[in-house]
Amino acid sequence: MADATFEDGRERPLNLVAYAAEDLEVISSLAQDAVFPVTEMSWRASARRFAILLNRFRWEDRDAAERRGREYERVQSVLVIENVLRVASQGIDRRDRDMILSVLSVTFEPGEDGAGELLLTLAGDGGIRLSVEALEVTLKDVTRPYHAPSKQVPQHGV
Repeated sequence: MADATFEDGRERPLNLVAYAAEDLEVISSLAQDAVFPVTEMSWRASARRFAILLNRFRWEDRDAAERRGREYERVQSVLVIENVLRVASQGIDRRDRDMILSVLSVTFEPGEDGAGELLLTLAGDGGIRLSVEALEVTLKDVTRPYHAPSKQVPQHGV
């Protein structure tokens, strides 16, 4: 059985789940350079769930767009982290409702018995640290792709 290529998923929405740090690397690479308003973060302590509605650059479609000479695309995706015990942030002013944040990476620092710290590193020295009981992260596209307003590949790109 051959591995899937990015072209195989061109018109299909992503729906990925990471239960291990190696799986999280895939989600991190696809969420890289995603932007979101500070107002699109949500932590539901009673459900132990943290979620962000991202405007994600479609890295999986970049090569096809270049080959076909068409515009790059973005898509709205939900990044959901389950089993969250605590949330801490740095460099984020939740009162500034116009603040736009950009994801650089999503990493996991394992602790004991499957628990650990999930770190969302943001551009501009910002970050969100989530203490999790177990690693469970979902990245799911929730809209159809749209033309990237900048018409360019993000500078931090993979």
